[in-house]
Amino acid sequence: MTPSRRRLLLAAATTLALTGAGAGAAHADPPPDAPEQIDNGDFSAGVSPWFSFGTGALAVTDGQLCTTVAGGLANPWDAGIGQDGVPLIAGAEYTLGFAVSATPGAAVKAVLQLGSAPYTTYAAVDATATATLQRVEQTFTVPDDNPNAQLIFQVGGSAQAQTICLDDVSLRGGEPPEPYVPDTGPRVRVNQVGYLPGGPKNATVVTEATAALPWQLRSAAGAVVASGTTTARGVDAASGQNVQTVDFSGYRTPGTGLTLTVDGETSHPFDISGALYDQLRSDSLQFFYAQRSGIAIDGDLIGDEYARPAGHLGVAPNQGDTNVPCQPGVCDYSLDVRGGWYDAGDHGKYVVNGGIATYQLLNTFERTKTAATANGGAELADSTLRLPERGNAVPDILDEARWELEFLLRMQVPAGKPLAGMVHHKIHDQNWTGLPLSPQDDPQPRELHPPSTAATLNMAATAAQCARLFAPYDAAFATRCGTAAKTAYAAAKAHPAVYASPTDGTGGGAYDDSNVTDEFYWAAAELYLTTGAQNYLADLTASPHHTGNVFDARGFGWQSVAALGRLDLATVPNGLPAADLARVRASVTAAADTYLAELRRQAYGLPMPGDANSYFWGGNSNVINNAVVLATAFDLTRNPVYRDGAVQAMDYILGRNALNISYVTGWGEHAAQNQHSRIFGHQLDPSLPRPPAGSLAGGPNAALQDPFVAQLLAGCEPMFCYVDDINSYSTNEVAINWNSALTWISSFLADQGDAGAVPATTCTARYTNYGAWQGGTGFTGQLTIQNTGTAAINGWSVRFAFTGDQRVREAWLAKVAQSGATVTARNESYNAKIAPGGTVTFGFNATTGGGANPSPGLVTVNGAPCSLT
Repeated sequence: MTPSRRRLLLAAATTLALTGAGAGAAHADPPPDAPEQIDNGDFSAGVSPWFSFGTGALAVTDGQLCTTVAGGLANPWDAGIGQDGVPLIAGAEYTLGFAVSATPGAAVKAVLQLGSAPYTTYAAVDATATATLQRVEQTFTVPDDNPNAQLIFQVGGSAQAQTICLDDVSLRGGEPPEPYVPDTGPRVRVNQVGYLPGGPKNATVVTEATAALPWQLRSAAGAVVASGTTTARGVDAASGQNVQTVDFSGYRTPGTGLTLTVDGETSHPFDISGALYDQLRSDSLQFFYAQRSGIAIDGDLIGDEYARPAGHLGVAPNQGDTNVPCQPGVCDYSLDVRGGWYDAGDHGKYVVNGGIATYQLLNTFERTKTAATANGGAELADSTLRLPERGNAVPDILDEARWELEFLLRMQVPAGKPLAGMVHHKIHDQNWTGLPLSPQDDPQPRELHPPSTAATLNMAATAAQCARLFAPYDAAFATRCGTAAKTAYAAAKAHPAVYASPTDGTGGGAYDDSNVTDEFYWAAAELYLTTGAQNYLADLTASPHHTGNVFDARGFGWQSVAALGRLDLATVPNGLPAADLARVRASVTAAADTYLAELRRQAYGLPMPGDANSYFWGGNSNVINNAVVLATAFDLTRNPVYRDGAVQAMDYILGRNALNISYVTGWGEHAAQNQHSRIFGHQLDPSLPRPPAGSLAGGPNAALQDPFVAQLLAGCEPMFCYVDDINSYSTNEVAINWNSALTWISSFLADQGDAGAVPATTCTARYTNYGAWQGGTGFTGQLTIQNTGTAAINGWSVRFAFTGDQRVREAWLAKVAQSGATVTARNESYNAKIAPGGTVTFGFNATTGGGANPSPGLVTVNGAPCSLT
């Protein structure tokens, strides 16, 4: 419910009681069993979910929440301690009570208010706080509803510096809320976006029936275009529902507005089209531009409602990211760490989350060099996205990744300082801020947090990717990335056990990780793929992760990144011994087989187990990451069973689930739209936008790790442990590493077109590198194509891509051109025809800076892939 913008009038009669004094009640207090509306008011659970602004760090001392406030602040509201998400019910009575002290002594005002402009006050309680803790209470009536009010203790305005402490904060009153029952819509659950014509088409029906039921697929005009019977599946463990499934994969005709009817229920409408995911690829990437820090967001690119000034560049009230000091005692310097992406719903920037997100964007592009369906990256080329850098001759997805890469590089400890070469774990506000809050309005001081081995290796890995992928477009930046990656990796090896503190969670997430063997493996793999150097090969092959199982049933994420190294070793051309490379690739297909088996077990068709432990914070991204493994197995084998598994896994994300909701904003008939975000706070302030189309919600979390859902959804079945409300940060937040997974899979899905039968190859390619020239500045290569089909090839265009900075200097027996890393060779007039069984050969000289120089992973003739020999 959107809070009312009208000013609320307090009842004229109130009760005020101070410790040691009393006042007569004008009306009855709330009953003794009235519900408590404040979470953690006795601070027994620490600081969360309390936040502050304009103060020192919050801390619990002797059971009290205490902080310091500088003297000389102009107004009481220039510093505050608060809590969001306080529900108020029209006509209900409430008693607000708290104990407060201030040393040496100050005026304190507790305000219940609308948490955004115009900050309508519902109740205000004044207290004169002294060094002795005293109790204050007031009872009042609210004549209107607000489920998301804010309680703020205004503690500024004193001439002297103060130490303020609170205890036993309580707001009792209001009727207990009605039991929450989600609106799940029709009992027939489908992918609300639609299905690819040649791909799998499955739905789930919630029904009491245990025998098979008839189903009908209808056109938008109501005509029955297909029919059949369901398959009974019994009780689904994750939802607690008795369900049946429908498989209408045999219907392949494109159309819009189709519906599926079963058991007297009709599904939400959906389409069948080969172009379903083209726009989702763009939308999911556009999210990153909307999350950018340190740049004005251009409404002409993303929509006027999303336009805003640059955040955290030091323009008041921001204190800026251009000269950020460390937390006290951490370092003696400040760093310019502007730029990057705001990590999630807050304004923090975290290297370990930025690392995997950057990796997935870079890998989305790198996949286009080796995946037969990726069309050589044409759909991710320059001027394909709505970015300010478009038109600069660099693929737009690399431009977006660079915005974060520049930030990651800036987080490195300078030479000559303790832990030089290591990388600071994170930078964020000194204290938590409330909802909503646009970046340019954030008044909190910003702090660098200590370096960590995990952050250092995340930067090393992504900077190594940067070095090879940017080499054809910006050699200077690529060199800078490569140098930083090697420096960081060496620093991590020198300091292998510097861990982020799990208690460092004031003002931003802790993002702690005390097992970094997977980060070492990932970083060594990326550096080896870029440089070909034997020291990195030795490190990665010595890692237990190189032969261990890195593909967990519940997917991978920022805290488990060994899978990233394995996926890149399987797909990026490299010099691993043939038997080792075969084993690496077999591990990907073996994991994909496991995910396929799980997908078939699940009545909602997702590649994730159905127990409560599989529904956790951000679990939607893990579901998608398992689909990424399935998609990669298809790219490696061209076996359509893996492609179909990846396609079907997305049905769950886009509506085929117990809640009948698409977890992607703007995609589907009934989609999430109130994700937890300080920037996109429309639910709390209608003048602000909703999250942009293509934003992924974290998804069901059976642990119910925020107070809003802990109260609302207690006892929920795992798949029901989600609510589309801005206050639920543990089920409904946005995050860059969740959207990066969506970006990868959306690009893959868009590349599949109709998802029809995979054609057999009709050519083979043999690539020969005759070795480096003396001095190592270049090499000579040759490519031989054989026509293994039954028809002659009349005119040919051969395409392949280098991994790094290699550039063709001259060629013979073909007209050769290069754009970025992609080489295109076209026939001469005298060798245009390749008869069945015939061959054609051309050669070239190329320059190189001396990095890894493996054979290409994909060679196409007239757009069709060849088998490599």
